[in-house]
Amino acid sequence: MNRRSGMLLAAGALSLGLAGCSADPTRGYSFSSTYDAQVRTIAVPIFGNETYYSGLEVQLTEAIIREIQRSTPWRVVASDTAATTLRGTIDTVDLIRLSHQRTTGLAQEQAVKLTVSFDWIDNRNGKTTVTRRGFSAISTFIPHRGVGETIEVGESAAIGELARDIVAELRSDW
Repeated sequence: MNRRSGMLLAAGALSLGLAGCSADPTRGYSFSSTYDAQVRTIAVPIFGNETYYSGLEVQLTEAIIREIQRSTPWRVVASDTAATTLRGTIDTVDLIRLSHQRTTGLAQEQAVKLTVSFDWIDNRNGKTTVTRRGFSAISTFIPHRGVGETIEVGESAAIGELARDIVAELRSDW
């Protein structure tokens, strides 16, 4: 096959592939954003914290803001000028022992489970767009002597996962 016919074949395959795409994400594959185009700004006040693990609310809020800036077309602004507001609370932080050393009974691997509740409110009409209760993420860490990871390793990973999942929940309905 010569070069020209190879290029024609590639162009034909590309045009067939694009023919399957849609401008509307609800009607098939699309290059359009799955986030609401009517929303341009969002406020994210610091999450509440109903646990004894202080500081997690600030870390989670910062992670959510970074994820919004990274993966959405929205700008994070102050509450009084935002079109929408994401409010939430850290409900529980659970430490779960996954394995222990037989001779000492000390934990070899543990998990941190963060559970939150949040509401995404449209400030333009006062309606709640998304409500989630008992929304959680879990991550492991290894406190055992050989590795010696601190609980902050598990908390940080769980916070990152939770931030990605919360922002993903703000996508438009399919």
